[in-house]
Amino acid sequence: MNGISIRPMRATDAPAVLAIYQAGLDSGDASFEVTAPAWETFDRTRLRAHRLVAVDGAGAVLGWVAVSPVSARPVYAGVVEHSVYVDPATRGRGAGRALLQALIASTESAGIWTIQSGVFPENTASLALHTACGFRVVGVRERVGRHPGRPGRWRDVVLLERRSPHID
Repeated sequence: MNGISIRPMRATDAPAVLAIYQAGLDSGDASFEVTAPAWETFDRTRLRAHRLVAVDGAGAVLGWVAVSPVSARPVYAGVVEHSVYVDPATRGRGAGRALLQALIASTESAGIWTIQSGVFPENTASLALHTACGFRVVGVRERVGRHPGRPGRWRDVVLLERRSPHID
């Protein structure tokens, strides 16, 4: 993995995680959000057991992945929505793939059967990464929302999911 390792996300990673998040948001093709949340909000809304970072040999954070529950209803206890972000300066080194593979292992070991996400169709690198990691397109929500960072621009969202072949 080109000197990349994956480890659990720590509170001390907050500045790097939020900076990488903001860099992704600044691209305009990562999310409808335009500003990364405060760490307290990030921490409260993502499951701690499935928050990971990719780091280089010096310990610098190259990217992160985290999940949120899709519903509080027990029937959906095995379904999560994920986000994965990689520092733009380190893209192409395998951090995204390593993060998604580690997330799949982490969620499957916890009995989570579906990981889902929504990706803008213009984010071709993310779509290719997800496809390579076993995600499939389940549909496109056309003109589902207006992008606040680009006033008046309607955006489509490609819905992706990965259903675990190991959990019945």
